[in-house]
Amino acid sequence: MTFHKEGYTSLAICILFIFILNAFISFYFPEAHVVKWIVYILSFLLFAIIVQFFRSPKINIDADDQYVLCPADGKVVVIEETVETEFLKDKRIQLSVFMSPINVHINRNPIAGVVKYFKYNPGKYLVAWHPKSSTENERTTIAIENKNGVTVLFRQIAGALARRIVWYVKEGDVVEQGAQFGFIKFGSRVDVFLPLGTEIKVELGQVVKGGRTILAQLADKPAPVKTETTKAEAGDAFETVKAARPVKNTIKKKA
Repeated sequence: MTFHKEGYTSLAICILFIFILNAFISFYFPEAHVVKWIVYILSFLLFAIIVQFFRSPKINIDADDQYVLCPADGKVVVIEETVETEFLKDKRIQLSVFMSPINVHINRNPIAGVVKYFKYNPGKYLVAWHPKSSTENERTTIAIENKNGVTVLFRQIAGALARRIVWYVKEGDVVEQGAQFGFIKFGSRVDVFLPLGTEIKVELGQVVKGGRTILAQLADKPAPVKTETTKAEAGDAFETVKAARPVKNTIKKKA
């Protein structure tokens, strides 16, 4: 277990705050032993919270191009078919993982490949489980194409507490499966958009681990995207069939 680099500033501020607070209590209230112990306990709890939040456990990544690894620790809160409108602009299976403040907040690449798209979007700070947080909150959108030409898109989404998203990738980067691509501070969510036909390996409410839990198995050939037929297209098709249908002779012959 190590301490993540994104936590150095937060840890320094925490230690400075604890030092000043304890020095103040000791100088102005030297006889208030009960108050001192309360401050000591609160100081220890604050320090422990910062350390556990920015912890960076060492894990073994079992890379496999056939599988999609979970990008973050947390709980699966969404599995549904939807339309990805920012980059892919087609139907996808959306799988969302909610990260609570007690989870490890390191984000990892779900697949290996080339970063085909990256964009940072400023936005709101709705609670991470809100349905509109995926499109209205502050977020980054990243799309990776693997060696088989399959693209997986995923988003870091800020929540009500998470006010800082950190990323380490850009368009054109070649990335490894399970390697760190970013970090989100203090509660958040990660959405993954998978091709139709992908076999989902997790269930709603399941607790998952970043870089270790297999979210899904990619199909050899992604299922074709079905599009809805418009009224105009349906009318044209009807007229075509009508024109091709033989016309019955309704004129009666005279006796």
